[in-house]
Amino acid sequence: MSKNKKLSEIFDKIADGLEFLGENPFRVSAYRKASRVLRDLPEEVEEIFRKKGLQGLESIPGIGKSMAEKIAEYLETGKIKRYEEVMEKVPTELLDLLDVQGIGPKTLKLAYDKLGVRTLQDFKRVLEDGSLASLPGMGAKKIENIMKGLELYEKMKERIPLGLAFPIVQDILESMKKLKEVKAISPAGSFRRMRETVGDLDILVTGTRGGEIIRYFTELPGVTRVLAAGETKGSVIFHDRYQVDLRVVPEESYGAALQYFTGSRAHNIHLRTIAKERGLKISEYGVFRGSEMIAGRTEEEVYGALGLPWIPPELREDRGEIEAAHENRLPELVELSDIKGDLHVHSRYSDGTATLEEIARRAKDRGYSYIAVCDHSQSVKYARGLEVERLLRKMGEIKRLNETLDGVKLLMGTEVDILQDGTLDYPDEILRELDIVVAAVHIWSKNEDTTSRILKAMENPYVHVIAHPTGRLISTREGYRVDVEKIIEKAAETGTALEINAYYERLDLNDIYSRRAKEIGVKLSIGTDTHNIGQLWMMVLGVGVARRAWLEPGDLLNTMELDELLEFLRSKRKRMGA
Repeated sequence: MSKNKKLSEIFDKIADGLEFLGENPFRVSAYRKASRVLRDLPEEVEEIFRKKGLQGLESIPGIGKSMAEKIAEYLETGKIKRYEEVMEKVPTELLDLLDVQGIGPKTLKLAYDKLGVRTLQDFKRVLEDGSLASLPGMGAKKIENIMKGLELYEKMKERIPLGLAFPIVQDILESMKKLKEVKAISPAGSFRRMRETVGDLDILVTGTRGGEIIRYFTELPGVTRVLAAGETKGSVIFHDRYQVDLRVVPEESYGAALQYFTGSRAHNIHLRTIAKERGLKISEYGVFRGSEMIAGRTEEEVYGALGLPWIPPELREDRGEIEAAHENRLPELVELSDIKGDLHVHSRYSDGTATLEEIARRAKDRGYSYIAVCDHSQSVKYARGLEVERLLRKMGEIKRLNETLDGVKLLMGTEVDILQDGTLDYPDEILRELDIVVAAVHIWSKNEDTTSRILKAMENPYVHVIAHPTGRLISTREGYRVDVEKIIEKAAETGTALEINAYYERLDLNDIYSRRAKEIGVKLSIGTDTHNIGQLWMMVLGVGVARRAWLEPGDLLNTMELDELLEFLRSKRKRMGA
């Protein structure tokens, strides 16, 4: 595990501990922010410290003097005294329950002090025997919410968010490709299909000297436990959490194995039915007519033997892709290389860590033509939302920068809050001056159905995009109550785009709803919701959702040239007579 990620985990644990102990919330927030910064920092803090010392650490956006000193302490000693002090006062296993929706630090502390809760099993016991309900503030609805949150938490513990798995798999692939014995290598399973969560990670490889390939794999940086190591299969645990299995398969069967282990199960069963109708048998070893192997070296061969073109992995869910392939109407799916800009990032003006100039520079490095800076609006106090005066100041800076920037344009944007009555957090005379207005719900009351407020917001001629429309967080929060079908229909009626939020914990809209939006002509917009420029890579996750939703380049705002995009953004105003 890199020093960045290890420090990120340590700071998160300190924040959890301080929150449990009831410490100053601003101090808790500082540790959370430092954790996010380190987790997404492209550069290694170890290298920054080696070259520039403490001053270099303090220059990292979002890292102050106190946090820099703790980072230096860890890099020099392997420990942080503050971490050890906090961990002595709190039960580590119990802190994990702060990830459960409905369980806050006050609830946890009460259960700890009054009911002797020390472990997850203890917490389940007091929940089931009713003693938790006897604590102050524990009404029936709160207990119900905790039970739902715990169910989601335990379910998600068995799976890994795609965004956490992605960097691990990429690092493994890059390392394995350096080995001369490796001829071809690819991830498989739900990871290759870009499912929003994945189970164990499967990687297939073909090459020479299988035992040497497996040995190299089991000795990769980050391996904390070796479960198995043979001539054709290795199984390891990375970073004490992620199980990764590597299979070495014969070259003549590589395509068949890749198709088989990519799945999905429903897709493969459908293919086996087609094979049987043709007098063939399909397996991980190849496609056979009797004892004769007729295909298997590549996936294209496997599908071709069944009379089908190659089907992109993201579509392999048995949702009509086999019929579409048979009728030669598979979509030309959007590629990462089609993306010309990111349409939702945050700057230091609100709760981001980068300056406008840093954002522009990194966008240009990624080959973008434009990037939309959409900071929070004034009601979102916890995220340093911009009052009108600061928004105008930011717009002025963007205009000045755009006069000097070469090859990339900053779009003046906002992530404006949709208030409880459906009105917006800025007046129309401000919104009309912006290039792009992304509207979102961030604050809602318990059991509130947010549908009506979102529908009303879409009637505003200056709202271009609805951000993260369901409000869910994959591992911890189901989101608010909302009729997504009505939202999609209203988007089509008003010419409003819907966002695929590419931040790994959101991936919202999901693939099912995004495909429905495409079917009725709604445009989609991908935004990484970046708060640290190290998160811009998550665009690949948003593209993964888009591909699973059968989206083509023309379905997305992000594939438009700048002039075309600006014309689209102006078109809603014309359409609604503003």
